[in-house]
Amino acid sequence: MKKNILRFAPSPTGYLHLGNVRTAIFNFLLAKKNNGEFILRLDDTDQERSNQHYIDQIKYDLEWLGICWDRVEQQSKRLDRYKDILNCLIKNGNVYECFETTIELDLKRKKQLNSGQPPIYDRQSLKLSDRDKTELRKKVSSYFRFHLSGNKVTWKDKIAGDVEVQTNVVSDPILIKANGQFLYTIASVIDDIDFKISEVVRGVDHLTNTAVQIEIFKTLVGSNPEFAHHSLIVNSSGENFSKRANSLSIKELREKGVEPGAIFSILVNLGNGKRMEIKNDLPDFAKDFDLKAFNTSPTKFNTDDLYALSRVALSKLDIVDISAFMSEIGIPGEKQENFWDMARDNVQKRSELNSLWNLCQKGTTPLMLSEDKDFIRLAISLLPEHPRDEKSWKLWTDKVKETTGRSGKDLYMPLRMYLTGSKKGPDMHKLFPFLEKAKKL
Repeated sequence: MKKNILRFAPSPTGYLHLGNVRTAIFNFLLAKKNNGEFILRLDDTDQERSNQHYIDQIKYDLEWLGICWDRVEQQSKRLDRYKDILNCLIKNGNVYECFETTIELDLKRKKQLNSGQPPIYDRQSLKLSDRDKTELRKKVSSYFRFHLSGNKVTWKDKIAGDVEVQTNVVSDPILIKANGQFLYTIASVIDDIDFKISEVVRGVDHLTNTAVQIEIFKTLVGSNPEFAHHSLIVNSSGENFSKRANSLSIKELREKGVEPGAIFSILVNLGNGKRMEIKNDLPDFAKDFDLKAFNTSPTKFNTDDLYALSRVALSKLDIVDISAFMSEIGIPGEKQENFWDMARDNVQKRSELNSLWNLCQKGTTPLMLSEDKDFIRLAISLLPEHPRDEKSWKLWTDKVKETTGRSGKDLYMPLRMYLTGSKKGPDMHKLFPFLEKAKKL
């Protein structure tokens, strides 16, 4: 049986954003579901824009989301392989040399558009003689294009269904630029062949590119992987998420305190027509993950939904999942379970645990109405000593009630406000045992 091998292929020229992380998640879950292999492939042939900082950040972001890979491949280390394949394609007449500058190509496109013609390359370089080419090489750096057949390319897409693209209205793709940079179109095909990729899952914006690559696949090896093209997610303005559109990056979301579980939960559920499920372990989605549940229509993403889900995801964490963070902010191990039980439904993000712990250890500026001053002075004089437990709050407030005659909101709210500096917060039965400081009047 053919092994299930998938890949995620980011370009390390910017930070991962919600759009390309969704592609990573889809590929990862399919690999996990079928006990397959997941490859992280770094598409770094653009040496001017690629850098190690982005490579490190991509790996960190993926690990933070729970996306682990079986191996890493890097295109910049495979350039000799690409050159060998390119030379074979040139020798066999599948690739041809071109000489137009960027300005000349822009002028051609404008003329075609003005005359109502499709803006595709006119293949003028195919008409050049060997002598013409020799003279042009002295003046300009050449680049290379793949000669498309002009036929209709069809395939059964795992999301889009039956797809057909007529390649006679598509420009022959550039495979290598004048500066020697191999482009995604050819490098990706060679990688997918060499790494035995079984499925390519990516955004619907790649449909035309897929048709072009299928022709290259068939020229090289006679077959191609299966393809699936998922919808693009768009923001409230209908714009696609991309690194060039200043979209929310995973790095930015993490720094804002968004839980990883909220990010991958919303990206897995967007557009599948099912009820939203929130999980904090990404592989838990693998068993029921099915590409058939998705389509190619743009899927709207609401940032407010993400923040709301983040709070839910945080509250669903078990103590073992949050313990390391609590240790970092100084909460002793023996207190962590009770502290988390008290705090979990009252914090929007992890950093608020730190504020809550500081409140418990150092106290806060009391909030008090002038008419409550005498009441508070008496109540504070009756405070029980530490250690306290969940019964302590009731024992104390019962004593204050008996002494002052106050009850209900008039009893409890002034005490909460004075001890916590707020009118709302965690259940005082659970919070009271942790409050170490109380300012005396």
